[in-house]
Amino acid sequence: METLVFKYKADQKLTQRAHVGVVGSGDLEILMSPSDEEHAHVSVRTGSEGFSETWKAVLDRFFSVHTIQAKIVINDFGATPGVVALRLAQALEVSGNGSE
Repeated sequence: METLVFKYKADQKLTQRAHVGVVGSGDLEILMSPSDEEHAHVSVRTGSEGFSETWKAVLDRFFSVHTIQAKIVINDFGATPGVVALRLAQALEVSGNGSE
């Protein structure tokens, strides 16, 4: 099990909490909470070790568009980058911030 931590500058308030996905084979769970900090704090717990650069690339892409002030916990069980991007978009939609 590996835990990765990322931090991104942010300036958009998250509307409400969100919980999407399930931890299961090939999937992941995302818990997204509003934060008053001027950054997003992302913690990834994954059973697939050695993919920190892949995680960074997916998260960099997401936060280049969505600068949300949030605490995000991702519990991963082997999700592909495409599934990660989909779940992040779903969590944003559930939070009330949606895509712009």
